[in-house]
Order: sequence, then structure tokens, then C-alpha cells
Amino acid sequence: MKDFQTNTAPKEISETGLDTHFLIGLIAKIMNEGGTMVAAQIAGIVKLSPILVRQILNKMQELHLIEARGLESQDIKSDIRYALTDRGKKEAYEALLMSKYVGPAPVTLEAFWAQIKDQTIKHEVIHREELERGLSHLVLPDGMINQLGPAVNSGRSVLLYGEAGNGKTSIAEALGKVFSQQIFIPHAFIVGSQVIRFFDETLHDEVDEDEAEKRARDQRWVKIERPVVVTGGELTLDMLDLQFDEHSRLYEAPMHLKALGGVFVIDDFGRQRSSPTEILNRWIVPLESHFDIMSLHTGQKFRVPFDQLVMFSTNTLPEDLADDASLRRIHFKIFVPSPTREDYLHIFSNLAKVRGLDFDGAVLGRFFDSHYKKRNVVPSGAHPGFLIDHVKALAAFLGQPAELSEDFLDVAWKNVAVARRKRKITDLSL
Repeated sequence: MKDFQTNTAPKEISETGLDTHFLIGLIAKIMNEGGTMVAAQIAGIVKLSPILVRQILNKMQELHLIEARGLESQDIKSDIRYALTDRGKKEAYEALLMSKYVGPAPVTLEAFWAQIKDQTIKHEVIHREELERGLSHLVLPDGMINQLGPAVNSGRSVLLYGEAGNGKTSIAEALGKVFSQQIFIPHAFIVGSQVIRFFDETLHDEVDEDEAEKRARDQRWVKIERPVVVTGGELTLDMLDLQFDEHSRLYEAPMHLKALGGVFVIDDFGRQRSSPTEILNRWIVPLESHFDIMSLHTGQKFRVPFDQLVMFSTNTLPEDLADDASLRRIHFKIFVPSPTREDYLHIFSNLAKVRGLDFDGAVLGRFFDSHYKKRNVVPSGAHPGFLIDHVKALAAFLGQPAELSEDFLDVAWKNVAVARRKRKITDLSL
């Protein structure tokens, strides 16, 4: 497994790629919130070394923006405490008018591009054994692994389609976790004078690191697992743009950008407020050219990398989603079929074991034949879980042990919303 790296911790202001005035404004905002502080405290927030922070503090002292308030302790080797002067408070106020961002120093857009390119998802090859191991908790139809393998290794776009409840979303999420490499993303990056927050602890899984190694590298970057970001029917076109808050004047990277280097799953594709064609048209450039175009509120446009495996999951036939031209943007189209009788019983028995229920294979077999085969009902991989939930609820109500008996299953069946049928809908409890 390749071990990706970032630059070593910058020792000079010039090595950060950032303007000195910007760094002064950022530290002024930090001190405006924190009051009297020492260099180490500021360094912990701004994610720059104490040595470099002291260089910035020295410049701030020369500009009469801060003043020394004595040593941190009686130890003569202890750090000097600093506080903003009136001029420094004015500097902080003016910086806050530009942006209320207070946090780690951003990386440059150029550094962002270089890091994402170096750790592209296309560098990680997933072999059959790894894919089988990562999907071992799922019951997949024959031949599915052979279809998924090339799609995963392409680092391009994939459409999973089929009946509802057959595990498309579970497959997509599991595929994302098959990747084992760890990558680096920035806390934030800067375009012009605008800071765009990127690291999101709700979406990114930070990796524990050796403290000495962490101190030696540029800590403006966060080491994470390759991300898996999932969105669904709530996705709108404006969510694919930079999110700008007028009050705080803060930018937040859109969720598909936060999936860089990983997997972006669009679940329930076709149920969004925007049509599938509109969404695919929005991504014509990213899907084909591997970059996206973002716009600041000032109108300035800039390019960001688009490096991720994009997975669409839908219950709709591809030809009903969009026209051929739009669908050609999606490189792989994989049908996820409804489970066979054997697969259905396999799913049911696996779930029963997990939920602690005894079961009789013969009873489950008869249940399938009488409720699916005989009634021409299309089986769904989601039904076993629904049925088990209803059986347990019924048993609790009756004060009886939960068991997958024919009587309990018959009652539970009446509460299950079944998938598409091959004949006219009738009362399935009859």
C-alpha cells in the first residue's frame, strides 16, 4: 500500500505560500477571541509550528499590533504571553469584516491540486480477493464481482440500477470501504483572499498518527481514510456549488468536493428535485475532464480537481432516467437483480442468525414458495429484515418467544410493502 506524504512543516512564512498580511489578520482574529496567548497556543489553532508563529508575532510587534505581557510562568525558559493592542484589535476587526474564518491556516489552491493529483483514487488497485472480502457480508448474485471490479478500479462513474431493496446502496457504500489507502486533505484552502473550509469531521474519518511524524509534517493537512460521501433525494443543483454564508462571509466546500480521493454516492438517483439530465449536464465537465469549476460570490471562477468514484443508485431503468447522450457520461451501468430463491433464503438465514432468531430452512422455503413464487411477487433483498422486525414486534405484543414460524410469518407478511409484481396487485394476505 502506497504511503502518501505531505510537505514537511514550513519553517518560514514564504514556505506557507500565504501572504504575510493574511497570516497577521488570521492570528489577530485568533487573539481577538483568545485574549492573552502564547505562541504554542496560537500554533495549535493555526496548525503552523511555534517557530513560524513567533516569526509572525515578531512582525505584529513591529507593527505595534501586539504587546508582550510577561512570561507564561516563573520559569525563565517559558513562553512570552502576548495580547492585542488597540491597533491590533482594529486589525482583527478589519480582518473579520473580510471573513469571520478563525482556524487552521489554509493551503494554497496550487498545493491542493498537487496533493489530490498525487493521491488520486486511480493509484489504488483493488484485486478480486480484496473486493470479495469487502463485500463478504452481502449476498451477491453470480457474476456481480466480475462486473464491480473493473468499475471500482476505473475511478470513473458507475450506475447501479434494479428493484428497490436489493442492496444497491449497501453495495455502493461497501465498495467505498474496500479502499484501504489513507490520504491527506486540507483543513481549508484559499483562493485569492477567500478561505474555503474543507475538512468535515462528519464526513471525514481522521487517522491516528505517530505524534513525532505529525509534528514533522505540514499540519494544515489532515490524514484520513478515503472518504465515502452519500447523498440522496435531498440533493439539489445548488448543493454542488460553494456554500457561502453572507453573515459570516464563510465558504464551505460542497459535499461532492469533500468526497475527493474517495467515493461519492448519489442514492435514489431520479428522485431529486432536479432531473437526472440536469444533474448529469452539471457534471459533463467534471466527469470527462476531471476538474470542476467553482465560483466565488465576487464572480471569480476557479478550477478544482474532480478525482473520485461517482456511484449513482436508482430503482429506475436507465432509459427512463435520461437520454442516451446523458447516459453516455456514466461509464459503467450494472444491473442489480432481485434475489433468486436461493439468495433470498441465504439473506433470511444470515439475518436471523444476527438477530438471534431460530429458523427452519424448510419453513422459510415453503414461505417463499407460497408468498412469492405462487403469487408471482418479485422478491426483495430488503424483505427478510422487514419480516423479522414485524415477527419480533408481534411476539413482544403477544408475550411469546420470537420465532420464524409459518403463523408469525403470515401475519408479518400483511405489513410488508412488496416490490413490483408480475400481475395485478391483490390482497396478498388472501
